Amino acid sequence: MIRSIKYGSMLLALLMMVMMPLESHAADDEAKGLFVVVTTPDAQTQMMAMVLSTQTVKQGKSVRMLLCGPAGELAVKNSSQTMLKPIQKSPQMLLQGLIKSGVIVEVCPLFLPNKAEAADASILIEGVSIAKPPVIAEKLREEGVKLFTF
Repeated sequence: MIRSIKYGSMLLALLMMVMMPLESHAADDEAKGLFVVVTTPDAQTQMMAMVLSTQTVKQGKSVRMLLCGPAGELAVKNSSQTMLKPIQKSPQMLLQGLIKSGVIVEVCPLFLPNKAEAADASILIEGVSIAKPPVIAEKLREEGVKLFTF
């Protein structure tokens, strides 16, 4: 009797260890997608944000992106681009691909009026709009959406 309890306990522990990864993957599958906030001026970090967002879209999940501070320059027409290895593309190129795939991309409402030369939405690339704080707050609270900041 003691022997069967001991083996039963071991079997239960083993089953629990095996099932735990399945449960965490199941929770990931329930995630609707990502809300990505990019603020960094660093091209490599911006690129990683774009790469991970692109992969998320390819995996069938939603992505919404907010560009604030120096990262807002990614959305400005004719802004300087940094080509990065190994794919020889810039963060702006991947950003435009995300927009074409249906990702909502917005700049912070403080970005344009606080540029060195104040500007309006006409300087933004096609598909980028100005964020509305109440909408952003609502989207950040959506169930199943993970927040990533770069």
